[in-house]
Amino acid sequence: MARHPDPAPGEDDGAPPDAGARADPFGDLEAQLRATRAQYEAIEKRIEERTGRNLPLAILFGLVLGAALLFSLIVVKAFYMLFAAAIIAFTAYELANALRFAGRTVPRIATIVAGVATVPAAFLWHAQGQWLVTLGGMLFVALWRLAQLARPAHRTGARAVLGDIAAAVFIQSYVAFLGSVTVLLTSEPGGEWWTLAYFIVVVCVDTGAYASGLLFGRHRLAPRISPGKTWEGFAGSIVVSIVAGIVLALTMIHVPWEVGALFGLVLAGTATLGDLVESLIKRDLGIKDISSFLPGHGGFLDRVDSALPSAAVAYAFFLLFH
Repeated sequence: MARHPDPAPGEDDGAPPDAGARADPFGDLEAQLRATRAQYEAIEKRIEERTGRNLPLAILFGLVLGAALLFSLIVVKAFYMLFAAAIIAFTAYELANALRFAGRTVPRIATIVAGVATVPAAFLWHAQGQWLVTLGGMLFVALWRLAQLARPAHRTGARAVLGDIAAAVFIQSYVAFLGSVTVLLTSEPGGEWWTLAYFIVVVCVDTGAYASGLLFGRHRLAPRISPGKTWEGFAGSIVVSIVAGIVLALTMIHVPWEVGALFGLVLAGTATLGDLVESLIKRDLGIKDISSFLPGHGGFLDRVDSALPSAAVAYAFFLLFH
C-alpha cells in the first residue's frame, strides 16, 4: 500500500491552525471601533476649535428647544408664555451670576422675578403693559439692591452700588425686554407664525455661518471679539437667511417675496450682531462660558443671543407688512 511521505516542516498537514494564530473577529471589530472613535473625536475637536462650542451638544439642545417652541406656538399659543418665561428666567439668572463673578452684586431673585413679569404683561396688555412692567422691573431691582445695604455683608461704596444697579437694569433691558418682544409678537393675531418664521431665519443664520465658516472660512470677522467668526461665514449666513426668508414669506407669513428677502437680510445682520454682543460681554467679564447649567456649551444666553436683538426687527416687520 502506497504511503504518503510525511509533510515537510512548515507544510500544511491538514491539522487545524494554532489557536494563537487563529483570526480574532471581535478583536478586529474592537480595533475598528477604536479607530472610528478616534477619528470622530479628532473631527469634533477641530469643529469645536473652529466654532468655539461643542457642536453635537449644541445641535441636540437646539432640537429640544425647537420642539418646545413648536409645541407652544402651534398647539395653543398661550403656552408660549411658559416657554418664554423659562428662557428669560434661566438666561437672566446666568447673566446675573456672570456679573456677580465679575464683582457686581446683582440681586438674582429680584432679577428673575422682574424678568418673568414682563411675559404675561406683554401677552395680555401688549406694548403698553410690556413697557410699564419693564420699567417697573428696573425700579424693582434697583430698590432691592438698595434694601440690601441694610445688611452689613452687602454694604459698599456709592459708586459700586450704582454699578450694581446699572448691571441689574442692563439685564432687564437686554434679556427681559427683548425676550418679551417675542411674546408681544406672538400675542398679535397671526403673530405666532411670524415668531416661528423669525426663529427659523435666526437658526438658518447660525447654521449658514457655521457651515460656510467651516468650509471656506479664512478671514476673521472680529478677531478681538470672536476669533471663530469669519467673513466667509457671514456671507454664507446672508445667502441662507435670504433664501429662508423668501420661502417663509411665500409659505408661512404670506407677504411678497421681496419682503421675505429683506426680512432674511436684516435678520442676518441683527443675529450676527447679537452673537458678537454676547461674545463682547464674555470678553469684558473675563469668562469663557456664561452658563452655570451647561458648562462648556455656552448656556441659555449663547442659545438666544442671536434671537434677542432680532426680535425687535421681526416685530417691526410684522407691524409694517402684516
